[in-house]
Amino acid sequence: MVILMVAGDPWQKSGSRDVTSAEDRFAMVEAAVSDVEGLVAGRDEVDRGGPSYTADTLLGLADKHAGAQLFTIVGDDAAAGLATWTRVEQVVQLSQLVVVDRPGVAVELPQQFNWLRVESPRLEVSSTDLRSRFSDARPLDYLVTEPVLHVIEQRGLYGSSARVNRK
Repeated sequence: MVILMVAGDPWQKSGSRDVTSAEDRFAMVEAAVSDVEGLVAGRDEVDRGGPSYTADTLLGLADKHAGAQLFTIVGDDAAAGLATWTRVEQVVQLSQLVVVDRPGVAVELPQQFNWLRVESPRLEVSSTDLRSRFSDARPLDYLVTEPVLHVIEQRGLYGSSARVNRK
């Protein structure tokens, strides 16, 4: 089982820009994985409240799933900044680090960590681009699933209430 953990309060993003509410982000992740076997949305950090630290989440998961091997899966951009994480030594101790590389993108990873690397197809889309597409009513084909689009429209996220068409 892979838990896509939703950050309650992503401390590295706090204050730098508007962050969609934890409940809204959880609803979108839950919708995205609702029909995908082996993937579940995790709300441990949302329910815990306060700043979200991976070390705290891993400690909770280790208690909840005693004996399970834990993995921390991050994109190459997040992996490059791992040394700045709070209590990174606990993260490394409690889990195997997995970095998802994008083909053709060379990101320098901190050498002091033992990485398992996985390559994934490159998608030329960012959260900033998605929000812009929603507010401008530009096409969303292949960028979000229908269940996620439904959550976004139902909750009026990203200016979706102004959308005239879905494509």
